Amino acid sequence: MDATIAPHRIPPEMPQYGEENHIFELMQVLTTWVSALHPQNMLEQLLIHQPEDPIPFMIQHLHRDNDNVPRIVILGPPASGKTTIAMWLCKHLNSSLLTLENLILNEFSYTATEARRLYLQRKTVPSALLVQLIQERLAEEDCIKQGWILDGIPETREQALRIQTLGITPRHVIVLSAPDTVLIERNLGKRIDPQTGEIYHTTFDWPPESEIQNRLMVPEDISELETAQKLLEYHRNIVRVIPSYPKILKVISADQPCVDVFYQALTYVQSNHRTNAPFTPRVLLLGPVGSGKSLQAALLAQKYRLVNVPDSLLMKVLSQRLDQQDCIQKGWVLHGVPRDLDQAHLLNRLGYNPNRVFFLNVPFDSIMERLTLRRIDPVTGERYHLMYKPPPTMEIQARLLQNPKDAEEQVKLKMDLFYRNSADLEQLYGSAITLNGDQDPYTVFEYIESGIINPLPKKIP
Repeated sequence: MDATIAPHRIPPEMPQYGEENHIFELMQVLTTWVSALHPQNMLEQLLIHQPEDPIPFMIQHLHRDNDNVPRIVILGPPASGKTTIAMWLCKHLNSSLLTLENLILNEFSYTATEARRLYLQRKTVPSALLVQLIQERLAEEDCIKQGWILDGIPETREQALRIQTLGITPRHVIVLSAPDTVLIERNLGKRIDPQTGEIYHTTFDWPPESEIQNRLMVPEDISELETAQKLLEYHRNIVRVIPSYPKILKVISADQPCVDVFYQALTYVQSNHRTNAPFTPRVLLLGPVGSGKSLQAALLAQKYRLVNVPDSLLMKVLSQRLDQQDCIQKGWVLHGVPRDLDQAHLLNRLGYNPNRVFFLNVPFDSIMERLTLRRIDPVTGERYHLMYKPPPTMEIQARLLQNPKDAEEQVKLKMDLFYRNSADLEQLYGSAITLNGDQDPYTVFEYIESGIINPLPKKIP
């Protein structure tokens, strides 16, 4: 066989076959082997392409070694910010951005020349021609080695089916969503710099330089009526595109700051989709008082049916609880324990080793704000926060009480105790993931969820 496999890719148990061995047996062994290395993508590509001679096909696939590069589709209505998010992701992931505009501007492609001619005539490119452009572009070295992001494509179900027929399969699909009224307002404020092509907004992103301000132009086709027509067309098509991507599609609200949209998108595209492989989460949440450990533990327990083990249990009782069948089968999430190195070592000696550890970092001022402003109504039992959830009337405010444990001195004492022990715990749990806990709790939860689903990053010696 002329084709060879790189030596570092061949496991010791790879059997050697001579010409006398039956080709079918070799194919079975090779398929099993490569499927163990690249289970989902390899079988997926075999089913899609159905090569006449599968062995060279699989060897070529292994040589590419690109199963884990980004393959992302970003869709969304006009003014949803999908191009901005796509550009930021490309920069962060070092991948290639594919848009209708840059596909038809390829000077070295006859297909692009024809597509450009039709676009100038009709303001559209036939689906068959567009998909051919995509296929040509994805065959280039940068897309193969570094991955790709399709911005706004496919627009229709026909395009989605044509793309799938060619074996072009994204790993993640993101759909941005926002109310039409918000999108129309955004579009009306768009301005473009004719020199750089940069897009600005009269409300959200106005350039500080007067030179740039003076040369900005109003783009075509952004009137309220034109935007409404585009939105109608988008809604008509997107409901038929979405079913083409079951299990790999995530809808993200675009009606929030662009940075928040980006981080949610980044968290999603860096996640691996769940497999059926058995995995029992044993999650440890560490952080100072007020960092949100209890809430995150409750969210994890609710979504993944983990057993939520509170920190109020003594080690002996904790041991009894973790030995129960539900903890063994479903996994557990532990917060508030261990508080120091001795407790951590005791947990390890008892055999309760977490396979995911998260440190929630929250600035001192934020924790003080979260905790010292909490109040309770002694009449109704209702809980309030003087900043985030103030009482509705002065009468209620006058009778509110503070829990002694929320007093400033008590909070400072607990934080000081945590930080005195945190360095030792961080050293013990070397593969722990550190998160910024000073943000929306559901954003924090998405990062934790990503850390649970994904394999742990390998440490470089």
